This record gives sequence, C-alpha cells and structure tokens, in this order.
Amino acid sequence: MTATISSLWSGDPPAGLSRQLHDLLHTGIDRNRPTQVFFRADDIGPVDEPFRRLMRLFASHKMPLCLAVVPAWLDRERWREMQRFEPGNPGWCWHQHGWQHKNHEAQGKKSEFGDSRTKEAIVSDLHQGRDRLEEILGPLLVPVFTPPWNRCGEATLQALPELGYAAISRAQGAKPSSPANLPGLDVNVDLHTRREQDPRQGWTNLLSEFGQAARYGRMGIMIHHQRMNKAAFAFLDLLLPLLQAHQAVSCCNFKTILHPADKVDDQG
Repeated sequence: MTATISSLWSGDPPAGLSRQLHDLLHTGIDRNRPTQVFFRADDIGPVDEPFRRLMRLFASHKMPLCLAVVPAWLDRERWREMQRFEPGNPGWCWHQHGWQHKNHEAQGKKSEFGDSRTKEAIVSDLHQGRDRLEEILGPLLVPVFTPPWNRCGEATLQALPELGYAAISRAQGAKPSSPANLPGLDVNVDLHTRREQDPRQGWTNLLSEFGQAARYGRMGIMIHHQRMNKAAFAFLDLLLPLLQAHQAVSCCNFKTILHPADKVDDQG
C-alpha cells in the first residue's frame, strides 16, 4: 500500500526540535491536572514493514497504542502474522475502523458512514465489521469506533450506542456532535495526513497543534504508518520518551480512558 508522505517529513526538522517540544509540553500542560495522552494508529490490516516498524517502536518504548483495524483488511493469516507483537499485551487497544474503508459519498468529502446512506445500510456495515473482528480478535476487541476519514453522520452516531459501542474517536471538533451516551475520544494532533506544501509551515502548524492539545488537557495523536518515512519514525522515537518523562502526563489507550482502574503501568 502506497500513500503520500507529508512535506514536513521530506527535509530536515527544525533546529532544536527536542527543546521546542519539551518547552511546549511543560508550558502547556497543567502540572496540577494530569493530561491523558494517547496515540491512534489508523488503517491497520496489512502486516507490512511500516506496520512492523511502528509496533516495534511502541513496544520498545512501552507506550500504549490504539490500533484502528479495518475489518475487511484483516484475515486470520494476517492475524497470525501479528502474533509476533503479542496482541494480548495490555498496551495495545484493538478497535474497529469502519468496515471496508470505502467512500459512499457521490460528492463532497469522503465518508463510509455519511448522511447519504440509510440507517439500515449503516447498521449492516457496523454489524459486518464488528462480527468479523470479534471472530478473529475475540475478547481483544474494544468497543470503540473510529470512522474512516474521521467522519460520520447523525444516523451512525445514533446507531453506535444502540449497538453497544462505548465510544467514538474522530477529530476534535467533528460535527455532528456525538450524543451524551457516546463519549468522544478524539484526536487533536495529526502527524501524517498534513497538506502543507511548505515543510516549514508544516512544522509550524504541527507544533501549534501540540501546544493547543497540551493546553486542552487530553492529547490524541493520529498516526498513519503507511505515510511514514525514516524522518517520521525518528520523530516518534524522539517524542515518546519526552511524553513519558513528563510528570503530569498519563500515557494511556481507550481501554484505560474508559476504565481507569485498568491503567497500563508496563507494556512488557
């Protein structure tokens, strides 16, 4: 699977990047209020080299990771390949990412679960996706839904809690708003689907997102491993220990956000 790599990963990072990140975190995060930080890796399915490298990196840092699995992209053979990463590790949070990752909108922005579809069709796809993941993952499947492209319509938001989903994960500020019985575990930092043509502007905007997320009180960082190159992996290798070293940061996943008693203290 090939994908476009954002411009900021094509050149050298800003001078003093580690210090800039350190200062953003220490300035933005309230030391008197623990800030939850989670990473959500989208488009999980193929066991390719970027995926293997991502899993090795997070495992080496003992950092939790929410894995958004496209049901149609996962089969038993791929799941067997994933056994090398100890999928039962409490740091991993396997959850549903749509059904086929297929756009159903004839015009406008892409969406698999948008307003142009009937609720019956939406419920059918939700069932098919969840049934497939339950068959393959069993009890490791966490009842959180990440819609492809971070978009879904009102009918989907109504159907999810009716079907037993515990939360939804989209982009912060996504519309329509989720109902009160469907918490939003939303991302607010986008590492790899950025559109800036100028790498310098890309870095300016990315660091701004980190600062805003730090002040918000919960930082959700979105990953697309197919869009990562050597520079993108090096950035994560720099970022993870900075987050772990901050006394007011709680590195978590969806399971531990929804059930704080299950806090991950050590991933391996």
